[in-house]
Amino acid sequence: MANLRVLQAMAGARHGGAEGFFTRLVPALARAGLEQKVIIRRDRERAAALRAEGVEPLELPFGGRLDLRTPFALKKELRAFRPHVVLTWMNRAADKMPARVRGSDFVHVGRLGGYYDLKYYRHCGHLIGNTLDIVEYLKGEGWPGDRAHYLPNFVHQETAPPVPRKAHFTPPGEPLLLALGRLHQNKAFDVLIRAMVRLPDAYLWLAGEGPERAALEELAEKLSVKPRVRFLGWRDDAAALFAAADILVCPSRHEPLGNVVVEGWAQGVPVVAAASQGPAALIEDGVSGLLAPVDDADALAQAISRALEDRNLMASMADGGRRAFANEFSEPVVVRQYLDFFERLAADQTVKGEA
Repeated sequence: MANLRVLQAMAGARHGGAEGFFTRLVPALARAGLEQKVIIRRDRERAAALRAEGVEPLELPFGGRLDLRTPFALKKELRAFRPHVVLTWMNRAADKMPARVRGSDFVHVGRLGGYYDLKYYRHCGHLIGNTLDIVEYLKGEGWPGDRAHYLPNFVHQETAPPVPRKAHFTPPGEPLLLALGRLHQNKAFDVLIRAMVRLPDAYLWLAGEGPERAALEELAEKLSVKPRVRFLGWRDDAAALFAAADILVCPSRHEPLGNVVVEGWAQGVPVVAAASQGPAALIEDGVSGLLAPVDDADALAQAISRALEDRNLMASMADGGRRAFANEFSEPVVVRQYLDFFERLAADQTVKGEA
């Protein structure tokens, strides 16, 4: 559709899977020629990342009930930009977006990266889930099936030289496991640390920050595995970490999607994961990764050992992951799906307006 205009609004946290994908998708859509207006909650890092990609965001407070500026500014931008489609990310942006504005006839779409309370999406006409399971959840909550849509994430495929092992006091030649994510109970890094007891030769690089860091460090000390566990903090060099690792481990108890699994696939790293919602839906066990029961440190250790002891299996899983990534989660594939989706909504809206 010529002159298609899309307004996107993100009011999420500083770090997170949805937030990371937002900063990938917006520039990718711009490179594909989509005309966009991008509005974000004030965040210096996110704004700088978007500007570096040639996208100039509008920063608004997206505060609480006393925040009068954000609703006023949103209405002003809707009238000025006159988007065909408005895509809101996360609860706060969806809730703050006006239901309608005089002089701007748009379709409001909410994008969910988890099993969120739908009360925040009452102004939306359509909802996107980034997994099929989330789409089924939406339907189960009473959302009309013809207005619940599955659109996956993509991750970047750029490679980088590996982080030197000596930078994190890790000996060459020993098995190196990598885990990434927010240090939160849902991510079950405690299970992975318990699994390290049964992997006496392996080292673990754990990249991330969060409220569980002190507890995880204490657990590693208690189990006498801390000499082989490196807490790296929040990192911006994921590709270099993947390049250094032998296996990516995703031990999550609750994981709606599992972006990190797709990232591992894109980097050609074999994946071992707990069979929570997202990884279980993504991974074909034994083909594109190995799955272990959730919250089972012994089973997770057994799966990791199975991979480490069979180099042919690791190579075939890496190849299987690359194929899954290329077919479903690469940038061109996902961007085309988003553009087709926007065009369908805009065309439907035009037909309704002419009826």
